[in-house]
Amino acid sequence: MIEFFFDCSSPWTYLAFHNLQPLAAELKEPIRWRPVLVGGIFNAVNPSVYAMRDNPVPAKWAYMLKDLQDWAREAGLRIVMPPRVFPVNSVKAMRGCLWLEPQGKLLPFATAVFEAYWGREEDISKDDVLLKICEQVEVDEKEFLDGIAQPAIKEQLKANTEEVIRRGGFGSPTIFLGEDMYFGNDRLSLVKSAILRSRVTTS
Repeated sequence: MIEFFFDCSSPWTYLAFHNLQPLAAELKEPIRWRPVLVGGIFNAVNPSVYAMRDNPVPAKWAYMLKDLQDWAREAGLRIVMPPRVFPVNSVKAMRGCLWLEPQGKLLPFATAVFEAYWGREEDISKDDVLLKICEQVEVDEKEFLDGIAQPAIKEQLKANTEEVIRRGGFGSPTIFLGEDMYFGNDRLSLVKSAILRSRVTTS
C-alpha cells in the first residue's frame, strides 16, 4: 500500500500525483490518498519555507523554475509558476477531497483542482472556482459546500496533517510504504524500487 499525503497547492505534488498513478497501476499497488494542509506542516516543523519565499537565492530560484518546467514537460503537464495567486489557501479544496473520497470522486476532483490552479491560474480558495470544478466532475454544489463545512471533515484534515508531521513529514508530497518515507516527485523511482525489493524479500 502506498500512502500519498498531499496538498493541491504544491506544483511538485501535482507532478507526483500525476506520475504516481501509472506507476502504481504498473505495479498493481494500491494508493491510499491522504489530503493534508501543507501550510500547517510548514508552520509546525518547516518554517524555513517562508524565509526561502521571501528572500530567495536568485540562481537557486531560477534553477528551480527551470527544473519544474523540465519535469512538467516530461509529465505532459502545464504548470505556471508562480500562478497569479501564490501561495493559495487550499483548505476548502483539501476538505473537498476528503468529503468526496467515499463517493469515489477524490481523484477526478483533485485532478481538476490541480489543473485549475497550476494550469489555468484560478484561485482555488474561492467558492465559485470550486463550484465550477464540482460541476465539471458532477458533484452537487450545495452538497459540496455543506459537506466541507462538516466538523468531522475539518477534524480529519487536521488529523491527517498532524499524522504526517508525527511520522516525520515536512512538506507535500510525502509518500510512505509502511513507515519508509519518501519526499517529492523525484523520489518515485525509489518508491518503485522499494516496492519491487519488498516483493523479492517476501516471496
